[in-house]
Amino acid sequence: MVRRYAGCRAVAAGAAFEEERDDALIPSSETKEQMIMELDLEPLRLPSDNVRPVVIAGPCSAETEEQVMSTARSLADKGCHIFRAGIWKPRTKPGGFEGNGETALPWMKEVKEETGMLISTEVATPEHVELALKYGMDILWIGARTSANPFAMQALADTLQGMDIPVLVKNPVNPDLELWIGALQRLNQAGLKRLGVIHRGFSSYEKKIYRNVPMWQIPIELRRRIPGLPIICDPSHIGGRRDLIAPLCQQAMDLGFDGLIVESHCNPEKAWSDAKQQVTPDILDYILSLLVVRDHTSTTEGLRLLRAQIDEVDNSLMGLLSKRFRICREIGTFKKEHNMTVLQTGRYNEILEKRGAQASLCGMDPNFAAQVFELIHEESVRQQLEIVNR
Repeated sequence: MVRRYAGCRAVAAGAAFEEERDDALIPSSETKEQMIMELDLEPLRLPSDNVRPVVIAGPCSAETEEQVMSTARSLADKGCHIFRAGIWKPRTKPGGFEGNGETALPWMKEVKEETGMLISTEVATPEHVELALKYGMDILWIGARTSANPFAMQALADTLQGMDIPVLVKNPVNPDLELWIGALQRLNQAGLKRLGVIHRGFSSYEKKIYRNVPMWQIPIELRRRIPGLPIICDPSHIGGRRDLIAPLCQQAMDLGFDGLIVESHCNPEKAWSDAKQQVTPDILDYILSLLVVRDHTSTTEGLRLLRAQIDEVDNSLMGLLSKRFRICREIGTFKKEHNMTVLQTGRYNEILEKRGAQASLCGMDPNFAAQVFELIHEESVRQQLEIVNR
């Protein structure tokens, strides 16, 4: 067994070490989890107008036949190609509207027949899958609560075994990239190749401007790990407010996302669920008309030169970090020789305070500086623990 330091916060909790199997370590600069991986993927083959990205739009919930058809007709008139609506609605607490279930599926079928739009909905159980396919659903997505449950994901994968249908997997409610990837792997191993993901943000205990914190670095890392995987942004669930949808849509485009899934309702104020984050088809059309879709493959000589400067600075940073950790190891040796504890709380607080003040003077966010030096300090402590425990 290998014993690894779990960080200063774990020390405070009385758990300084965590154990892992020897075979979890590999002789590489990257761990197994960080390496680029390949899934057997095929294109989603979803329709778009070649001017704006793939857009999936429709109400949070299929409430009534009139509401579904009114919204669908308006969206179709605006050029939308894919209609969405929740048939089964997982609610945080009991007592709320949890969807109309199978009763609403004929309404979705009617949307498809009348407007020609593809239809999509969320599924969480094998029964949902069977009913959705029975009524001609073209696209399925798996929600954040379901993707966080490996047992539920395996049950869905078994039910969908070998089917040729696009399946989109929302990120788990908590920021766990490995769980997200694991959900995709289960589906891919079941023979599903037309896979994509939906980034809908992550739950947070703290009150934030967003309903679900974007944490853009997680879908960015997912794209690095699985380069060919389509990523669709859900600005409705990230923002939780209709006034945040437009800037979130643009940010997703700036990051090179492949599409958007947006909640749109013919009368948002009267919506039975998530009323604050839905927009009318007219407003959605206006938001989409303002989008700037950037070419993430083109480059210029000026950009190449700037990137070269970034590389040079990064090389300098790595050299300085290496020097810092060498000094930290010397400090670890001193502490061992003088029977001193590794964790010196006063010194740690002094570092955070000084670096935060320096960050402000340099025009940087002090919280960002604190996060950077927390990571540096944890690695310093880990290396010193190795020395004192030899």
